[in-house]
Amino acid sequence: MEILMVGSGGREHTLIRKLKESNKVTKIYCAPGNGGISKDAECVNISAMDIDNMVKFAKEKNIDLVFVAPDDPLAAGMVDAMENAGIRTFGPKANAAIIESSKVFSKNLMKKYNIPTAKYEVFNNSQNAINYIKNNNEFPIVIKADGLALGKGVIIAQNLDEAVNAVNTIMEDKKFGASGNNIVVEEFLTGPEVSVLAFTDGNCVKPMVSSKDHKRAYDNDEGLNTGGMGTISPNPYYTDEIAEICQRTIFEPTIKAMNNEGRTFKGCLYFGLMITPKGVKVIEYNARFGDPETQVVLPRLKTDLVDIIEAVIDGNLSEINIEWSTDSCACVVMASGGYPESYKKGIEIFGLDENGQIEGATVYHAGTVFKDGKFLTNGGRVLGVTACDSTLGGALKKAYNAVNKINFENAHYRKDIGKTK
Repeated sequence: MEILMVGSGGREHTLIRKLKESNKVTKIYCAPGNGGISKDAECVNISAMDIDNMVKFAKEKNIDLVFVAPDDPLAAGMVDAMENAGIRTFGPKANAAIIESSKVFSKNLMKKYNIPTAKYEVFNNSQNAINYIKNNNEFPIVIKADGLALGKGVIIAQNLDEAVNAVNTIMEDKKFGASGNNIVVEEFLTGPEVSVLAFTDGNCVKPMVSSKDHKRAYDNDEGLNTGGMGTISPNPYYTDEIAEICQRTIFEPTIKAMNNEGRTFKGCLYFGLMITPKGVKVIEYNARFGDPETQVVLPRLKTDLVDIIEAVIDGNLSEINIEWSTDSCACVVMASGGYPESYKKGIEIFGLDENGQIEGATVYHAGTVFKDGKFLTNGGRVLGVTACDSTLGGALKKAYNAVNKINFENAHYRKDIGKTK
């Protein structure tokens, strides 16, 4: 089987390395890929958003399976285009990917189908939003851009000044472009956060093992929100009892709701959850594998990923038994200094072997390029240094030992991944 992976980050590198374990896979292409991915797959210089050329390439190479990993091409309809060309593809169609690409849609869906979430209001006018926040007078408060914003379109305002600034930044300054034409203003929930990825064929939904993402840039959850600075799996707060409640009140109802709306969801659905004093609530949905959650979830998968993907596409997920390792897994993200704001690119990375790896851990490349025999930085999040062990403490120790062997100028990483308050 020849596979085409669409995307260029740490999530894609993780998926590719898991797919390589399957004896069904003979060749993997990745478009556009990155420096580390180039050691595990043949990189193709096609932008992840170039739907026409991606379809053309898949047809020319007689690709057996396309895996669309990032949010933007899913929202733009790449799966629809591939399927219309007769190519088997993993991922939701555009009309289902809206569950991530529009916060307004997903919040309204939850309200309509009684799926537990934070109280909220939707606004398309900045002054109306500010008036509502003033009248509500409850802080902190959460302000979200409606559309896709690279995981950075959520601002938690601690007071009125910060809230007004957030509304104006999103709606007037258009920091996230058209994604900020509408905003969601919602109550601030408290409690441990949990990420649960789930395979679904549109009817059956099978959750993967849980994980915990550390979103803030600095230790002790300080600094700006990022795309994720590190992860652990399993999430210590996600008990079997909570998992059963989520399956009954969130996971299955969401799949049914999407079917009722004529938007059958097939692929990987990500549930961002919070365990509040009033029960588990949905913070957000993603229409794809999370990054860097994938980096700690997939290493624990024992079942052949190709078999699961085919079951999802063919609609017989209920017939497959998915097995997971009982090990813990930890990922520490090494980022460029200045991330998530401005940062330099093209800085040489030292300590990696010729395959971009290090002994004792697996290094998933997120923002690298391989040039003249050297790995250079090429993004905000550069590497996801990942390790598994029978205990979480052991996994973290291995991951941090590996981090200490890697260096590049102004490298930045959190020292407290896996710590629970």
